[in-house]
Amino acid sequence: MSHDFDDLNTPCLLLDRDIIKNNIARMASRASELGVALRPHIKTPKSISVAQLLRDAGAAGFTTSTIRETEYLAQAGFDDLFYAVPSDGRKAQRIAPLLRAGKNVTLLVDTLQSAEQIAVVAESEQVTIAIWVEIDVDHYRTGIDPKDPDFDAILALCGKASHLNLAGIMSYGGASYGCATPAEAAALTERHRRALLAASDKVQAAGLAKPRLSFGSSPAVLHADTLDGIDEVRCGIYTFQDLFQAGIGACTIDDIAVTVLATVISHGKSLNRFTVDAGALALSKDRSTQGRSFDAGFGLVCDADTGKPIGDLQVGTVSQELGLVTSPSGAVIDLTDFPIGKRVRILPNHADMTAAAYDTYHMIGGADAEDVWTRTNGWESIG
Repeated sequence: MSHDFDDLNTPCLLLDRDIIKNNIARMASRASELGVALRPHIKTPKSISVAQLLRDAGAAGFTTSTIRETEYLAQAGFDDLFYAVPSDGRKAQRIAPLLRAGKNVTLLVDTLQSAEQIAVVAESEQVTIAIWVEIDVDHYRTGIDPKDPDFDAILALCGKASHLNLAGIMSYGGASYGCATPAEAAALTERHRRALLAASDKVQAAGLAKPRLSFGSSPAVLHADTLDGIDEVRCGIYTFQDLFQAGIGACTIDDIAVTVLATVISHGKSLNRFTVDAGALALSKDRSTQGRSFDAGFGLVCDADTGKPIGDLQVGTVSQELGLVTSPSGAVIDLTDFPIGKRVRILPNHADMTAAAYDTYHMIGGADAEDVWTRTNGWESIG
């Protein structure tokens, strides 16, 4: 499909509507196959328009990564929002107005101190706050060991506090990103499944109702053999995909929905390179493909019309506003193919990081091509 990008200022972010809809449908189908609800993580797109696509595909609530995202979705009419970053009393105070407005917003804890602070705020604000407890299964990031006495203390607090309820138990399979094969990822997922079920048994033994069980990440869910006993999955990057996901086999390059549109602004004739106006801020300095099956530098350079990679060209070096395009193999770059002013597209290593630099998506693909979709950024509350 031919695109006319002449009126767009660069760098800017392009989002292919056809690709994102296919990605959304694929994960919805996968969740259905596994018999679990899908609570998409909105941290990647941070967009009401994308949230609407996800809801249309059957999303059972949403996962958020900031209070601002939570407010953004709530104000747009979305509900059943899980803020999946460990919270404290201040975060609880920030969601109190949403709860008073009748929104179903839940928080995450992995320490007794967090739960105690939230309980105090809930009582003082006269709202009931439901919390998820994150358990640590693979030592990847956060979470509490269910054998820790504080885990039992959190459950006891939920049982006796007047305004604190237990929403469920969750885990995050972040170690799946380091798995070498689908079988290894499936084995990791099974560890999480069994750990969640064991934690559920502890909850019920403590006299509380059977908790809801929630699991993520995208590659772990894609490669799972079974999620029997799990209620929901939380996945986010699958909406956009990126080069890192392609490198671990979670998708192909053709599944990447977001690209950065850039302009050729300089030639390095004797250095076999050219420069584009997309640098560290426009692309991010994420180098997550380094050491993987292929190293994409700071992003693969693609034809502006087709979105297909041009040879092995990649952004090899970045400064704040400049990206130096090189050929890792040393193939001679014919600079007559890249005149000053030519537009190229760049596939990102980490879509979350790249998209965070932009306020809008310029839509391509599908019937609504050339529309502009907005997103939210930052951490301050929406006034």
